[in-house]
Amino acid sequence: MDDKSNLTQFTEVTAVFNRYPQPIQGKLWELRALVLETAVSTPGVGKIVETLKWNQPSFLTVKPKSGTTIRLDAHDVTQNQIGLYVHCQTNLIDTFRQQCPTLTYDGNRAIVLDARDPLPLDALQACISLALTYHSRKRKRAKGNGT
Repeated sequence: MDDKSNLTQFTEVTAVFNRYPQPIQGKLWELRALVLETAVSTPGVGKIVETLKWNQPSFLTVKPKSGTTIRLDAHDVTQNQIGLYVHCQTNLIDTFRQQCPTLTYDGNRAIVLDARDPLPLDALQACISLALTYHSRKRKRAKGNGT
């Protein structure tokens, strides 16, 4: 992806985040930074592309396709909530619940955070890392089972 394409997508993400009031806007920027930092520090993740999916800022692993898409958005503006969303047909939220039981979840699709509170960085980083390596872990399990 060229620099112009990256700039266009960043502008689109900025427009989405800017439509929300504070503290939601600021917390979404913090969460975005945490996703990008976690991607860089997680072995095997590789290149990340930021784009919009369903008009939500989204992060995809492309080289290699190690993980599932992570999306960020307001969850409930009236409650000052933001969400970190993953594909609802994965087992990720169940895995997150087991490893990070103190977080708040919405069904099998999102971690819900209060934008007025500090981000629980360690728990979120663990969850983000699991999402960014979801497919590579799944492939390793399949190879280990002889399939």
